[in-house]
Amino acid sequence: MKKYVAYLSYFIFWILYFIVAKAIFLIYHHSLTNGLTFAEIFEVFLFGLRMDLSFTSYICILPFLLFFLSSVFRNFRAGKIIEVYTVAIIILLSFITTADLELYTAWGYRMDATPLQYLKSPKEMAGSVSSAPLLLLLVIFILFSSFFIWIYKKNKAVFLFAKKPTTLAFYDIVISLFLLIFLFVPIRGGIQKIPLNQSDVYFSQKIYADHAALNLPWNLTQSILNRNDKQNPFNYFLEEKAKKLVDSLYDTGPLKIPSALSVKKPNIIFIILESYTAKFVGCLGGEPGVTPNLDKIASEGLLFTNIYAAGDRSEKGQVAVLSGYPNQAITSIIKTPAKTQNLPSINKSLTREGYRSSYTYGGELEFANIKSYLVNAGFQELVSKYSFDPSERTTSWGVHDHIVLNRFYQDIKLQQQPFFATVFTLSSHEPYDVPMAPHFKGDDRTTLFKNSFYYTDSTVGNFIEKIKKESWWQNTLVVLVADHGHQLPGNDANDQPSKFHIPLIFTGGALQLKGVINNVGSQTDIITTLLDQMGLPTNDFRWGKDLLDSSARQFAFYSFNDGFGFVTPAGAVTVDNVSKKIILKDTGVDSPSINFGKAYMQQSYRDFLNR
Repeated sequence: MKKYVAYLSYFIFWILYFIVAKAIFLIYHHSLTNGLTFAEIFEVFLFGLRMDLSFTSYICILPFLLFFLSSVFRNFRAGKIIEVYTVAIIILLSFITTADLELYTAWGYRMDATPLQYLKSPKEMAGSVSSAPLLLLLVIFILFSSFFIWIYKKNKAVFLFAKKPTTLAFYDIVISLFLLIFLFVPIRGGIQKIPLNQSDVYFSQKIYADHAALNLPWNLTQSILNRNDKQNPFNYFLEEKAKKLVDSLYDTGPLKIPSALSVKKPNIIFIILESYTAKFVGCLGGEPGVTPNLDKIASEGLLFTNIYAAGDRSEKGQVAVLSGYPNQAITSIIKTPAKTQNLPSINKSLTREGYRSSYTYGGELEFANIKSYLVNAGFQELVSKYSFDPSERTTSWGVHDHIVLNRFYQDIKLQQQPFFATVFTLSSHEPYDVPMAPHFKGDDRTTLFKNSFYYTDSTVGNFIEKIKKESWWQNTLVVLVADHGHQLPGNDANDQPSKFHIPLIFTGGALQLKGVINNVGSQTDIITTLLDQMGLPTNDFRWGKDLLDSSARQFAFYSFNDGFGFVTPAGAVTVDNVSKKIILKDTGVDSPSINFGKAYMQQSYRDFLNR
């Protein structure tokens, strides 16, 4: 039986590889690992082993097949093929393992199919990771891959023991074939009825521990293979019950809406602020001194203090703000133009009223399929980084905010009224390389982010001061809102409400209602609020409510990777759909609130499937 030691040795080699990969993940995220007990760290490896066995079995299919052929054909030499295959797999898996270390820092979940949608924009991807500790990651990648290549080559004779059979016996063929076929048992996680899935390795109430237990390549592979827009993975209730729960969220009494506008058809300007978390906005209780201009604008206008982003990516924020449409936790509707062309949009509603429209961005509109969405939304003029002189494209993302907002100002001065104009900032995106002397001292990631925040705030303040001097200011409403929040400062967990808390401010000469609105709401509520003020139909925007309607139910729904958050005045609850566990639950949150969140998750995804 010694000839079969190659099978066992090769299999154990890969199990060891994944154990070390988990250890690297835990060490890299030591600040989070410190929150685990020794028992929980041990359980990360124990509960993760089942998934490690599964992906190890996937890897072993080809080598075991070659071992089998070596048992059948004496002169068949599998050694070189297996060596090349093994080294290639080590390099590939070490690369994604290393990349995942920093992606988890930024996104709060293990790598899945999400990054694939950004492959068409390599420059923007590079900009996103340029603030990462690239040298450290490179060292980890080289050491990790080199170590296991060295182990393999040092023990190559053991791994390839089966390549030179001295005899050809029937039992050699039978045993080799059995070992090959048996791989499919650990691949599916055992002989139980339901195959292995993510929830099988979730063992803790601490979501970080569950994430650490995942086998990264298994998670990535399954995410890619299971990407489909055919089935609803969020079937918490019977459809009738889910629909009834969601409908009741929007079932209000007679509208009680104050008049906020002095004109019925104002010019409307949307300023969508990249990554503008409430944690840095002073008027929302954030760190003082970071957004002096936004604070001033809020004091002169209408400030909404309890608004939450619908999701955690820029392209998702566009759909929520401009179409009043909720995000999907495992995909994004913006990836499918055939679906976005069926979405309503504020632009379509305003175009019917004679508005001219434009959208301005200093980066690539093709990024994450945003351009196709904007075209489907009916925007008449699109301005991107290619509309600027190459000398002005001085950031990895394109053109800095002060240049973009100046171009935006010059363009809207020439617009036929009434106009609807949107600008999307970008300088507060990683790598935070803003064209100004640092206002805050320090070179850590949080301080760099804070300085970029301060810079964008100054450019927005200058823009508002300019348009205040225009004659059409008195007929203009300006809406300032973030595309999404941010884990910084404080490194919020992926599900935390504070990560999704964002500013929403109305200002402009056409605004006659000033003050503070504390109602809980979402980006998806903005369009309904505006159209109600203009006396225009809101039927197309079924996922929005009026933020000024005192009879409306107060809530906000947001989604993160395979989970959701639901916020009410009583508090917040967040739920992980994989484990079906509650991650966070404030003391004031009751069971009905949890059910409302589940029903919203189910029905909004059902709506997405039906588009």
